[in-house]
Amino acid sequence: MQERTSLEDALDGIGKVERELEDDIGMIELGEAENDQGVVAEAEAALKNLKKEVARRELEALLSGEADRFDSYLEVHAGAGGTESQDWAAMLLRMYTRWAEKHGFKIEYLEETQGEEAGIKSATIQISGHNAYGWLKTEAGVHRLVRISPFDSNARRHTSFSSVAIFPVVDDSIKIDIKESDVRTDTMRSGGAGGQHVNKTDSAVRITHLPTGIVVQCQNERSQTSNKATAMRILRSRLAELEEEKREAELARERGAAQDIGFGSQIRSYWLHPNQLVKDHRTKYEVGNTQAVLDGELDGFVHAYLLAKAAGQVV
Repeated sequence: MQERTSLEDALDGIGKVERELEDDIGMIELGEAENDQGVVAEAEAALKNLKKEVARRELEALLSGEADRFDSYLEVHAGAGGTESQDWAAMLLRMYTRWAEKHGFKIEYLEETQGEEAGIKSATIQISGHNAYGWLKTEAGVHRLVRISPFDSNARRHTSFSSVAIFPVVDDSIKIDIKESDVRTDTMRSGGAGGQHVNKTDSAVRITHLPTGIVVQCQNERSQTSNKATAMRILRSRLAELEEEKREAELARERGAAQDIGFGSQIRSYWLHPNQLVKDHRTKYEVGNTQAVLDGELDGFVHAYLLAKAAGQVV
């Protein structure tokens, strides 16, 4: 049903564009025939809006991967650097939640490990919506921040790194078998706010897949059973993506999780000092309004990457 809805939306969109194009051209011809510049101007304005819709549909047509239509898991991990990187990881998490909210996507927090002084060490969220994975997979990799540190009493400039990993929420159409002997399950007390329950029960679950070394955890549910079920779903998605990476080598770079979180490995840099600039090193696309980007205005970067990938300029 999800695939059918996606296809129907694409076909209906094409039909709507064709009809509106014919109507606008007809209005322009009518206005010119009757020398009515008001009608012509109105139809030309409609054509400009139609051009934006066509551009959006064109980008959606680039999302042709098997998993692009799925919901997405998003993981953020702070790099080396203690409080600086952990604060940067929290800023990235906020940026992606803001982006998801702007697109009407649903956000569910699955795991979050707080930093010692500020920020987060890691977090996992699920973002649900049409083509969520297809859009977000362009963001996987290492992100670099350059700024005057709010944690440095001498107001020196610091460089921080955090990584973003993206993988699809697979459904039952993708079969992944996991042997019980291949996983180790550990339980622990949930961290953060949550009242008396999480302070007294070991409801959080961490699952380690021994053959691959993949580790997933969940602590958002009240019961250990629910957290284990969610963690297993995440593990299935991670393993499904691993299989896809074996079939398509370039997906390893799209996901970005295997890169070193440090100099030379970043896909994007965010300069807050001395200049205000966000630049994607893969596409060279850049934006001077850094605050807008950190508030979730990411579509320009996403679109630039998808178009560059379609043209064979990036892998």
